[in-house]
Amino acid sequence: MFCVFIFWFLIFLLTPPKNIVCNCFCILLTADIISTVEFNYSGDLLATGDKGGRVVIFQREQESKSRPHSRGEYNVYSTFQSHEPEFDYLKSLEIEEKINKIRWLPQQNAAHFLLSTNDKTIKLWKISERDKRAEGYNLKDEDGRLRDPFRITALRHLEITDRSFNIVDIKPANMEELTEVITAAEFHPHQCNVFVYSSSKGTIRLCDMRSSALCDRHSKFFEEPEDPSSRSFFSEIISSISDVKFSHSGRYMMTRDYLSVKVWDLNMESRPVETHQVHEYLRSKLCSLYENDCGDPQVHEYLRSKLCSLYENDCIFDKFECCWNGSDSAIMTGSYNNFFRMFDRNTRRDVTLEASRENSKPRASLKPRKVCTGGKRKKDEISVDSLDFNKKILHTAWHPMENIIAVAAIVYIRTKSTKEAN
Repeated sequence: MFCVFIFWFLIFLLTPPKNIVCNCFCILLTADIISTVEFNYSGDLLATGDKGGRVVIFQREQESKSRPHSRGEYNVYSTFQSHEPEFDYLKSLEIEEKINKIRWLPQQNAAHFLLSTNDKTIKLWKISERDKRAEGYNLKDEDGRLRDPFRITALRHLEITDRSFNIVDIKPANMEELTEVITAAEFHPHQCNVFVYSSSKGTIRLCDMRSSALCDRHSKFFEEPEDPSSRSFFSEIISSISDVKFSHSGRYMMTRDYLSVKVWDLNMESRPVETHQVHEYLRSKLCSLYENDCGDPQVHEYLRSKLCSLYENDCIFDKFECCWNGSDSAIMTGSYNNFFRMFDRNTRRDVTLEASRENSKPRASLKPRKVCTGGKRKKDEISVDSLDFNKKILHTAWHPMENIIAVAAIVYIRTKSTKEAN
């Protein structure tokens, strides 16, 4: 298995593909599969975390006379082991070293600081320019207990490493009454007292910490009413929100569920102001399998096999991330077959691009891709039945000021046996 990390450099968003070029880094081991990507505030550094608990930092090259076209290329700057596998003896649980999230702190001096976390421990790292070395500081609770998906914990001060405070707790007294879990959370970019969190039921709650230390009561509640006629067995699964991001202006927020990206105005709770379908071609396959009026039995069996495949290999539970560009005029998210989607909010245009080994050579051109859902397939289209659901783009990042994006894609390489080769 190869994990291919690709930097795509766009001259203009949604311009002809000849203006889209890329740089590529190939990583060979399963533990190297990228689990998070994050640009720093200037965009000159980009950090990636992987399933092996490592953090790799890339630095943007400056243009020089000897390399006039090197501006925009990123090369490895520093690598360090952030987390190691652990075992919780109280709960008899293995704790993966996988890096779940990375967050850069605003730069105050020559050094750079970032936070990295796995399921148990948050670590603060200092990256110094002198030796490009990272120094770590643990920010876990005194008892080292694991966090569960029912609480949000805020660390009040980076220098207080043995104490934290719950700001949201939705865990019921009786676990049999459990109806939802927290799936994502984000602080407002300008108001440090305001944050939002999403749930597995497709709802978003906005809370203000000035009103109460424990934000069990939300200030605003965002939910799109469901059409009863379209409800199916998979409705609750595909409505779960996997990511939520505030816009840079702080006026909007964006959420990602299984099939779509939605943009919400913070002043309007009843419905999103924009809905962008990411892989609409799957919606037709998400009908109820347990009704007797699905039509032709042959079609019914075809849908059953496709849905069973998505369900059994956990694809239907995939957690796709989303991101804004620096001006909030465009958004990006990943899809299957190593496709990723871009949506221009001003022109309402969208484009599907592919991160593959074939077009990942330095400064290679990209061609827009289109998925054919039925009927006669055109030359440049790909059939929905030909999509590889093992190849997926879950993690993306956009440069805070320029049209440079980072996309983490998985590419499987098939090798022939001796008999096949002969």
